[in-house]
Amino acid sequence: MAKILIVDDEEMIRAVIREYAQFNNYETDEAEDGMEAVNKCMLNDYDLVIMDIMMPKLDGYSACKQIRKSKDVPIIMLSARGEEYDKLFGFELGIDDYVVKPFSPKELMARVAAVLARGHAADEGKKPALLTSGELVLDPQSRTVTVAGERVELTLKEYEILLYMMQNKNVALSRDRLLSDIWGYDFFGDDRTIDTHIKNLRGRLGSCRDKISTVRGVGYKFEDK
Repeated sequence: MAKILIVDDEEMIRAVIREYAQFNNYETDEAEDGMEAVNKCMLNDYDLVIMDIMMPKLDGYSACKQIRKSKDVPIIMLSARGEEYDKLFGFELGIDDYVVKPFSPKELMARVAAVLARGHAADEGKKPALLTSGELVLDPQSRTVTVAGERVELTLKEYEILLYMMQNKNVALSRDRLLSDIWGYDFFGDDRTIDTHIKNLRGRLGSCRDKISTVRGVGYKFEDK
């Protein structure tokens, strides 16, 4: 049974999410602010975190940064702010989804199921082989990336994009395909979400940044010559 941490300063919202989550056979825990969420994530293992952005003591963005330092748990953000900037900033931090309030609890549960399904699919099967390209090495088993032997710290989404592109070396991938195959459902956003992640990913890859090339009018390609 998957365990979900519900983080929101409004008790009524936590109660609604808790009711629907438990109805869908998820175990739940709760926190009423970002600081409590960080502390609980340090002490417990969760399969997914649903977290509001505007909260006392520590906002959702800051809490996400703190949690990401030690845990790779998927995070779905909730916010009353639906501006594109807010969504892109969240995805830059490595969140897995962004849901605007007011939201449909049924839709939220569908998104929870999609995020968890992707995580389970990655964990199943035999030990995957290392993916290499020159000095760049990606280990799917340990979910680590190194360049010239040095560990590269990636957000969850940056890692998933790099993994997908290395699994499809020398193939021109459209932005729509990247959004569909990596996020796993119809994404309510635009192509700049991918552009932002690619920009950040290139910056982290250092000397291997040029392995991700831009295909004008299409999207991107991982080149392995």
